[in-house]
Amino acid sequence: MRSTKPILLLIAWLVVAALGPACRKASESKPAAPAASSPAAAVTPPSTPGQGVAAPGAAAPGAAMAPAAPAAKPVPASLPDVLARVNGETISRGEFERMLRQVEQRAGRQVPAEERDRVYRGVLDQLVAFHLLTQEATARKVAVADGEVDAKVAQVRQQFPGEAEFTKALASRGLTLDALRQDMRREIGVEKVLEAEIRPKISVSEGDVKAFYDGNPQQFQQPEAFRASHILIRVDQSAPPAEKQAARKKAEGVLAQVRAGGDFAALARAHSQDGSAPNGGDLGLFGRGQMVAPFEQAVAALGPGEVSGIVETPFGYHIIKLAEKRPARTVPLAEASPRIGQFLMMRARQEKTGEFLRALRARSKVEILI
Repeated sequence: MRSTKPILLLIAWLVVAALGPACRKASESKPAAPAASSPAAAVTPPSTPGQGVAAPGAAAPGAAMAPAAPAAKPVPASLPDVLARVNGETISRGEFERMLRQVEQRAGRQVPAEERDRVYRGVLDQLVAFHLLTQEATARKVAVADGEVDAKVAQVRQQFPGEAEFTKALASRGLTLDALRQDMRREIGVEKVLEAEIRPKISVSEGDVKAFYDGNPQQFQQPEAFRASHILIRVDQSAPPAEKQAARKKAEGVLAQVRAGGDFAALARAHSQDGSAPNGGDLGLFGRGQMVAPFEQAVAALGPGEVSGIVETPFGYHIIKLAEKRPARTVPLAEASPRIGQFLMMRARQEKTGEFLRALRARSKVEILI
């Protein structure tokens, strides 16, 4: 079955720190999903703080830190109207800036000055790759039916609460619905090219999976982990005493409702001032050292199903309920196999996609003008 976004395999230009819930250390972050390499695929709603917290030790197999990339060639302060040509087809400043704006919106911040050259070069490289692939789709006369485009647009629409939010997201990314449909059509064409070119060349056997598992034992060690929910009443550490006292009184009132048998998740949704509130305060799995010290100490002292008293941290006052305490363990092969298989397939796909792109580029005329 064709993946809905194999184009994601081409991306390597920006790693973004996802926002975490208020109790996680400021240094704690996890890479966001890669941005899509076509303008259309970048139309996604913003993530909600507190959601999708990965379990410690559960990163994708083989996700070791890559070596530092060499310094990128400086990018001029003022960009020309045309940044590159791919077989005579221009990559304009407007196209580049639209893609860059999408990357920044996904990151929730502008590109830092010290990363400008690297990120700009990465964006341009991916635009070159996308143009090469769309040209290949045209050369192969890849057909894309209107119904396929309709289905893809519908998938994007479904990620938004309503039509107004969808339209606003398009406008914020410099897109119209017609432009989105055109981009989707190009992207589907690229996906079909990659499917035809790459899929027959990759396979992963049970022996491959076991060899990876046996050769990377450190990848499958899970430290002690906790799953907890919390209700946060925010107050700044430097707030006046009266304000802190009022916040604590509010937290005590909520705690009284919990201890009287109130539904913790419902009370979290109603009162918590943290991004995890829509999930009933659920923080997912986390390990030692990922939360600020007072929060971690309170969690460690609880048994499954128990609720803490008022816990003060730099973020305010928390009420914590422990759902699960998971001991350290080695993940067994049977449990790890599906994810190892997915990782090995993705790695093979990335390698073959890279080879294919290098071959396309070698027989093409690519002019980088900055």
